Amino acid sequence: MNRKSVEMSKLSLLLTMMMATMAKSASLNYSDALTKSILFFEGQRSGKLPPSQRMKWRKDSALNDGQDIHMDMVGGYYDAGDNVKFHFPMAFTTTMLAWSVIEFGDKMGSDLQYAFEAIRWGTDYFLKATIIPNIVVAQIGNPNSDHGCWERPEDMDTSRQTYYLTQNKPGSEVSFEIAAALAASSIAFSKTDGQYSNVLLTRAKQVFDFANNYRGSYNDSIGDGVCPFYCDFNGYMDELIWGAAWLYKASNDQTYWNFVKSNIQSIEFSSIVRNINGFKVLANGGSFAEFGWDSKHAGINVLVSQSVMNNPSNENPFVPNANNLICSLLPNSPTKSVTYSKGGLLFKVGSSNLQHATSLSFLLIVYARYMQANNKEVQCGNVVAKPSDLINLAKTQVDYILGNNPLGMSYMVGYGQKYPQKIHHRGSILPSIDVNPKHMGCRDGDIYFQSSAPNMNVLTGAIVGGPADDDSFQDSRYNVSQSEPTTYINAPFVGVLAYFK
Repeated sequence: MNRKSVEMSKLSLLLTMMMATMAKSASLNYSDALTKSILFFEGQRSGKLPPSQRMKWRKDSALNDGQDIHMDMVGGYYDAGDNVKFHFPMAFTTTMLAWSVIEFGDKMGSDLQYAFEAIRWGTDYFLKATIIPNIVVAQIGNPNSDHGCWERPEDMDTSRQTYYLTQNKPGSEVSFEIAAALAASSIAFSKTDGQYSNVLLTRAKQVFDFANNYRGSYNDSIGDGVCPFYCDFNGYMDELIWGAAWLYKASNDQTYWNFVKSNIQSIEFSSIVRNINGFKVLANGGSFAEFGWDSKHAGINVLVSQSVMNNPSNENPFVPNANNLICSLLPNSPTKSVTYSKGGLLFKVGSSNLQHATSLSFLLIVYARYMQANNKEVQCGNVVAKPSDLINLAKTQVDYILGNNPLGMSYMVGYGQKYPQKIHHRGSILPSIDVNPKHMGCRDGDIYFQSSAPNMNVLTGAIVGGPADDDSFQDSRYNVSQSEPTTYINAPFVGVLAYFK
C-alpha cells in the first residue's frame, strides 16, 4: 500500500470513529436522563411519603425522628446508601437543586414541578430544623450505630439520636449552608409561591445571624456524629461567604454584599484540605478550584461573577478566580490541575469522583452563560477559552456519565441498556416491604448484600461514585467509592441535564 493510500486509510478510520462517537452522543436522551435524575430524590426521602410518590418500593420511614429532643424532625433526605440524615450535605444538595431551577428551570418542561417537589422536601425539613431560635438541628441518626447494621430505612431500629447546635455548641458551616439553601430556594419559589418564598428568606436571615453570632465548627460541637463521615476540613468561612452571597442575591440587601466583600480575602489564598476517606489531604489547584459539599470556593466566585463581571471596582477577586477555575479544568490549558482518563472523564483526588464531574460541569455551563451575556472570553496562557469551549467540555462529562465511555456503561441507574446493578444502597439491595412485609433486623440484610444477584429494587436516576481513572468499573456493593450514589452527585446534574435537554 502506498503512502497516499495509508493516509487515506487513516483518515477514513478517524472519520468512522468520529461518526460513531457522534452517533452515540446523538442517541443520548437528555430529557429521559433529566426525568430520572430528579426521580432519584424520591428514593432518598425519609419520613411520611406523599400520595404523589412515584418510586413505589420505598415506604414511610423514621417517623419518630426528633422525639428524643421533643421536636418533629420527620422528613428530609438520606444522603447516600445509609439511613443517616447528615444536614451539611443535605443542605448543599438543596442549594444545588434550587440553583438548578434558578438557572435552568425554564428548560425543564414537565419535570419542573418534580424539581420543585425535590427542593421543597428539603426546605420544609430545614424549616423544622431551625424552628426554635438559636437552635439548629445538624443531623439525625448515630452513624456508627447505623453503619453497624444493614437494614431497610423502613425497619430501622438503630439509634436515631438528634445532634443539634446551640449558642454554646455552634456549627457555623452547616448553619450557613442551611441559610444558603433557604435563600437560594426562596429565589427558586419567588415566581410560583411568593408567600413560601418569603418564609424561606426570613428564616434564612435568622439562621445566618445565628451562625455568624455564634461561630464555631460542628466538628467540635458534635464530633463523632459527623467525623470522619462529613467532617468540615476547610473551615466555615467559605460557607459564611456562600450564605451571604445567596442572601444578597435573594434580598438585594447591601449588608450581605458587604459581608461577601469583607470576608472573601480570608479564603482567597487559603490552601484546601480535603476529606479523603476521613483523612486530611492537601488538594491541588488552590481554593479557587474546589467545589462540593465541603468547599464552596469555586461556587462563590461563579455565583458572584454574574453581577460583577462588567464592574471593574467589584469584579476582583471573583472573576479572576472564576477564570482561574476554568483554566484549571480545560484539557489544553497550561495551568490545568485536574487529570482526564483516556476515555475523557475528569478526575480529582479522592473517592466518589463523579461528584466532581457533575458539580464542575454545572459551574462550567453557568459561567459560560454569564460569559456569553457579557461577551467575555477567558485567557489561559496562550489558550483562549470561549463560552462554547466550556459548554463542550461539560458535554463530554455528561455524555461519558450517560454511556459514551470505553465500557459503554451508563453510570445513572435505570438509564440506558447497561448500568450498575449492584449499587451500595440499603433500600435498593433489600426486598421491599411489598415483597417481604416482615421486620428485618440489624444483620438480616447481610445475605442480600453478600449475594451475587443484582439489587432487588432499581433506584432509578441514581448516579454512582463512578469509574476508576483507567475507565474501569467494579459493579460491586463492596466497592463503596465506585458503587454508592449520593444526593450531592445528582443535584448539580439536574441543572446540567436541563441545559442539554
